[in-house]
Amino acid sequence: MLTRRTLTFAILVGGFTTPVLAHHGWRWTSGDNIRLTGIIQSASLGNPHGVLQVDADGEVWQVEVGQPWRNERAGLTDDDFAEGREIVIEGEPSADVEERRLKAERIWFDGNLHELYPGRS
Repeated sequence: MLTRRTLTFAILVGGFTTPVLAHHGWRWTSGDNIRLTGIIQSASLGNPHGVLQVDADGEVWQVEVGQPWRNERAGLTDDDFAEGREIVIEGEPSADVEERRLKAERIWFDGNLHELYPGRS
């Protein structure tokens, strides 16, 4: 039987982890895929995942790329995400159409495909 203290602890822990899981999962995305071509304006790489600012036709998008191990597994290095480089990204945009945010599934540099999430369509 749960004590009041245990129940309170469980509720508090659940309350703090839910936003983290929602942000780092796929729940914020639309479920549709789009392809975006643009120029990398900046890159912040590392855990929990990398974030790029990409200028696509004058609109700046925030693009979430993989964790360092996922990028490496896809054949990407930090140097690939150099400022000023053209990038093609396919992935799921935010469900909020006003938010220019995309979770990358596939990345192309110079015509070479890098699958961050193999098998995900």
